[in-house]
Amino acid sequence: MKNKIIGLILMLISINVYAQQDAQFTQYMYNTININPAYAGSRGVMSIFALHRSQWLGLDGAPETNTVSIHTPINNSNVGLGLSLVNDKIGPTNENAFSVDLSYSIKTSDDYKLSFGIKGTADLFNLDPTKLDIEYQDDPKFQNFDNKFRPNVGAGIYWHSDKLYLGLSVPNFIESDRYTDKTKDSDVAIYTEKINYYFIGGYVFDLSPNLQFKPAFLTKIVEGAPLQVDLSGNFLFSEKFNLGVAYRWSAAFSATAGFQINDGLYIGYGYDNETTNLRKYNSGSHEIFLRFELFRNNGRITTPRFF
Repeated sequence: MKNKIIGLILMLISINVYAQQDAQFTQYMYNTININPAYAGSRGVMSIFALHRSQWLGLDGAPETNTVSIHTPINNSNVGLGLSLVNDKIGPTNENAFSVDLSYSIKTSDDYKLSFGIKGTADLFNLDPTKLDIEYQDDPKFQNFDNKFRPNVGAGIYWHSDKLYLGLSVPNFIESDRYTDKTKDSDVAIYTEKINYYFIGGYVFDLSPNLQFKPAFLTKIVEGAPLQVDLSGNFLFSEKFNLGVAYRWSAAFSATAGFQINDGLYIGYGYDNETTNLRKYNSGSHEIFLRFELFRNNGRITTPRFF
């Protein structure tokens, strides 16, 4: 019962704060395509990615995210193309976002490229009032929510080499109202989907022929929500095993691990342990992903395989 009460509180907080932000990922360095369209095609091969994230296990209505993406360069050109689908569930809400990404890269030196990207997104958001604990189920305030399809557009830049990357992006430029209450004298949005600004970066240090270290960061800014800063450090052993730790500022510590099963298939796992008061009511967050790459060309793919 206690968890159900906390879950209800969490759901309400999510509707008013968390849901204003894009889906959250601990292993953002492998899932860059979802936040920066300029990443499309940057690995030089066709890359297929699938991730599942269960957040705050043990709490009713806690966020659950699934994403699938594919991106590739086009005919060995400077153009990259990507497609992605993100499903994000929080309490009684279910959001599906389908995106198309297009990038173009130019060489800024012998080692570096600068990529520009645009993103078009079709977003379908749904609120199921039957999942709310409503005293009067026929209350008109809970019968007239506007759950319509909404298009959006975003953009990003991505500067990268075999050793370093920096990216700046806005996945969605258009703010959209949600839960529009049609029973009032005028349309009133219970909350608005805000613009999310991302700044990411990382660098690979060669510590020995069989050991690399990559610190990385992600900064997310959104109006009406606290500044999010993710810091991580990952070690890659013999280009096969990856172990790392991460810290989300004032929110969670994380541990990550990954294994390169063969030339094309990589599997990764992440676990978050909350540092907020919510740690008393959940058993942490789990994230697992698979990346499969096709038409491999050793002259085009960067090593180590951190980004």
